[in-house]
Order: sequence, then C-alpha cells, then structure tokens
Amino acid sequence: MRNAFAGAVTALAEKHPDIVLLAGDIGNRLFDAFKERHPQRFYNCGVAEAGMTGIAGGLAASGLHPITYTITPFNTVRCLEQIRLDICYPNHPAIIVGTGAGLSYAGLGATHHSLEDIGVMRMLPNMHVVCPGDPIEVELALEAAINLARPVYIRLGKKGEPRVHKESPSFEIGKGIVVQEGSRVAILGIGNILAVAQNVASMLDRVGVSTTLVSLHTVKPLDTKLLDSLWIGHERLCTIEEHGLSGGAGSAILEWANHHSVDSSKLSRFGVKDSFLTGCGSQAEAREMLGLDCKGIFDEIMRAL
Repeated sequence: MRNAFAGAVTALAEKHPDIVLLAGDIGNRLFDAFKERHPQRFYNCGVAEAGMTGIAGGLAASGLHPITYTITPFNTVRCLEQIRLDICYPNHPAIIVGTGAGLSYAGLGATHHSLEDIGVMRMLPNMHVVCPGDPIEVELALEAAINLARPVYIRLGKKGEPRVHKESPSFEIGKGIVVQEGSRVAILGIGNILAVAQNVASMLDRVGVSTTLVSLHTVKPLDTKLLDSLWIGHERLCTIEEHGLSGGAGSAILEWANHHSVDSSKLSRFGVKDSFLTGCGSQAEAREMLGLDCKGIFDEIMRAL
C-alpha cells in the first residue's frame, strides 16, 4: 500500500501544483521520485509530528494542499490536538496519511500498533475517515481526497497487501464498493484486512452460504444507503477490521442501527477486544492470536448462523 501511495502522490503532484508532502522522518527513499520531480514540495519534518501537523495547517491556510505521512499512531494519537485545532476546526484541505495501520507493525509492540485511530479520528468534526482495502483503492482514495478539499484521514497498511479488485472500481468517499453479490451473509471488510474478508467470503460460498463482500472503505461518512440495502437483503452482516471493537467501523454501524431503530442483533463485529496485544510476531501471527485470521472468523460466522 505504501508503494501505491508513493506512486499516486508523485503522479497527482504533476496535476496539482498545490500539493505539498510532509513526512515524519520515514519514506526518504520511498519518495525519491517525488523529491526529484518536486524538490520544493517535500519536507522531512523529523520526529516532530505535532509540528508537522501545525505546519500542514499553516500551508493549508495559505492556499496549499498539504499531505502528512508517517507511521499511523504517530500521525494520529500523538498529534491529536493539532489535528483537531489546526486542521479540523478551520476545515482546512489537509490529508493525514497513516501508514502501517492496525497490526502491520505487529513485531514492534504496542507503541507501533494502531487499534484506536479510526475511533479517534471519526470523533473529530469535519474529518473524513477513509480506509482503502487494497493498493488500487489507495490510489483512488488519494485522488478523491484531494478533490474533496476538506480534512481527510487515509489509513494505509504497510506493504505486500494483495490486490482484491481485478479492475479499477468506481470510487467515491462515503460510498462502499460491492466486490461480490450474495444473498445470505454480507461481509464488510474495512481497510487493510479486506483480503482476509475476501477469503472468508470464499470459504462461506464453498460451504453453500451465499455471501456478499463489500469494501467499506469509508467509515465517516458511512454509506447509509448501502447499509439499508444490506440489512434488508441479508440474514447476517459482519464487519471485519484490524482495529479495536470500541470506536471502529462496527461501532459506527451500531450507532447508525440504533439511530434508525434497525435490528442490530443481525450484526457480528470482528476486531480487537479492549486490551493491548502483548504477544509478539508477524502480522499474520498477531491476527491469529486475536481471532482475526480466516479460520477464526469463518468459525464464528458459522456458529452465529
């Protein structure tokens, strides 16, 4: 995903001379092409994320379109006050990109895990929260965020995430993408765990459970029209996200269901319970520890059915 982002931001900067890229002391080689083509529009702000966010707010107030980029927890919870006051309060066209979201940096411990960022960012007025599901969606999400010209948080994985879409889909912030149609279970994959959601959908189809797969790439604003349709047409809905159950996409949907008096008992939420992960291993091993692997999710859905 980060390679897709680097390619997309470099290409989009050709068309948008107001784009300025700010990095928090990472991605120096990743952005070599950007720096070569646009040397006056790249700033390494060092390990000073609050300062980087404040600079982004100032650039946006000056008529530019800044994009900040660093590891997810450092670009969200570490500089939350600056995001809230320097970007969201004035409703500036700034894009915050968190890379290595969820458990992408599983082996580096809780300092590098980001299991609260969706909840934190969707609480901020004026903020849009976008979680691309594969590298294709990363490119589309960045372009859509630039065109929106409002505060946007884009949550990326790290590297090696497989492509889910065979062709480039239609992409709009606030509109989910139906990857495959089914009739009994609807699985909503959020962000970098979309490929796992796709595998679970395939496992369900193989045992005769007709399954719809949706990339719910936007958590704020929710695609309420799509949710209405899925709720009416399916026996069970399942959200799968590499994020805490508190405050994540599943929570956002529960809030929507409560507000609209929808039967929330149809919803199963898969995410991380209210605890820190103290085990150490790869991202795949971390998912297995937390029951976010394909088999663990599949077994839980079958029990619910």
